[in-house]
Amino acid sequence: MTTEASHPLYVPLRPEPFPTAPMPAPPIPAPPVPTAPFRAGPVPAAPFRAGPVPAAPFRAGPVPAPAAPAAPVPALRLPPDRLRDAVLAGAGAVALLWGVQARPSARLDALFATGAHLTGLLAGYGVLVLLLLMARVPAVEHGVGADRLARWHALGGRYVLGLIGAHALLALCGYAVHTHTDLVTATGDLLAYGAIAAATAGTALFAAVGITSARAVRSRVRHETWRAVHLGALLAAALGFVHQLAGPDLAGSLLTRWLWSMAHGTVAVLLLWYRLVVPVRAALRHDLRVVEVRDEGPGVVSVLVRGRGVARLCAEPGQFFRWRFLRRGLWATALPFSLSAPVRDDTLRITVKALGDHTRRIRRLRPGTRVLASGPFGALTAHRRTRRKVLLLAGGVGITPMRALFETLPGGPGDVTLLYRASNESGLVLREELEAIARERQAALHFLLGRSDDSYDPLAPRALRDLVPDLAAHDVYLCGPPAMAKAATANLIRAGVPASRIHSEDFDHA
Repeated sequence: MTTEASHPLYVPLRPEPFPTAPMPAPPIPAPPVPTAPFRAGPVPAAPFRAGPVPAAPFRAGPVPAPAAPAAPVPALRLPPDRLRDAVLAGAGAVALLWGVQARPSARLDALFATGAHLTGLLAGYGVLVLLLLMARVPAVEHGVGADRLARWHALGGRYVLGLIGAHALLALCGYAVHTHTDLVTATGDLLAYGAIAAATAGTALFAAVGITSARAVRSRVRHETWRAVHLGALLAAALGFVHQLAGPDLAGSLLTRWLWSMAHGTVAVLLLWYRLVVPVRAALRHDLRVVEVRDEGPGVVSVLVRGRGVARLCAEPGQFFRWRFLRRGLWATALPFSLSAPVRDDTLRITVKALGDHTRRIRRLRPGTRVLASGPFGALTAHRRTRRKVLLLAGGVGITPMRALFETLPGGPGDVTLLYRASNESGLVLREELEAIARERQAALHFLLGRSDDSYDPLAPRALRDLVPDLAAHDVYLCGPPAMAKAATANLIRAGVPASRIHSEDFDHA
């Protein structure tokens, strides 16, 4: 029977033991540790040498030994279950508001009107929730995670569109029954009211957002077009607010109107502050500029960005920024890329693979290019850790956040393991750095090479247990292409890892 260790595409790296006693560093640094050449079998680790590794940041080849960086100020994080409970509680309060004002009646037009009032209130509340989820509030982003927020936003959008459609249909039917007219005549009569005309325009804008967000349409629409249509949702929300203030559920109570207006005003302030004011203030404060673009492999480059007081951003390994490079062809789009190394000397580093027009243009960036970076975002950080032992599982360019975590996650020898899945040797990004980190930390590093359609799957449950015998006792951090991440998650669960200890984040949905 073929075992994982005998398979020709399995390349383990097992470091030699470290001395356990502290060793004083000599005054002159020792030369860098050479990187072992690629072999089809085990790669021997270079012997440990006394003295620190040279500390020049992001130098090609071996990286510095993980130093103890200054601990960032703990970020305020809102757990996902707390946010979910708060959203549901708000929906319950809106339903209670409707119930207090409802007047029971068996008349058909009254039944239609009552249903229209409930769906209208819930739709208005749902719009506020959708805007809040995308307001990039740090406590929400860091606690819930950008990809989960995006999924909740997409799911909530479907419910809100359904509520808006139900509200419009129920209101139209109620008016037609009340006035004893047909639906066409009732539609013309209702559009004569300014508040209803505003609501109709808002509904059309929301429908456009929903259509362009559908999976079949999204793949055929340019990203800039999709973004522009989504900005129309802000106008749609404002038009809906005007309509709601004129409706019977809010117009009859000064307190209700005040609470509803305060809720809308709060969300509007959060949107303006975190999506406009904070990024502009950060751009002026930190003056970020490209200092180097370095080739890392076929179609892969690392971009080094330096500024003033970058440490005040409190960026953690595993997080990402939305980058806007101020040059032709790139300035109009904010691209989400995770940090591929910890912050050092006011320098941020991202590693990008050319997958489209925008990412291909990044390799042509020149030193001195101004950069606007909003963030940090994401919850794929050390705070999710619940166990002493950690498995980092990366696929393709998904190694970038894993590389930063591999260097910085606290742990002793054997506590941290990295599995890196790639189709072939040339697809291993930042390989020399990973090998150097593994030697310095006495951590396990395994390169799992092979095509996704090969008969042997190195991420099958049994293969994972053979590579990591006590796999069920690990926290797992996962980042890779969506198909690989989905299959790996299922295999990890079958291998005995609880779903609650599998931490992943899809930055493409952020």
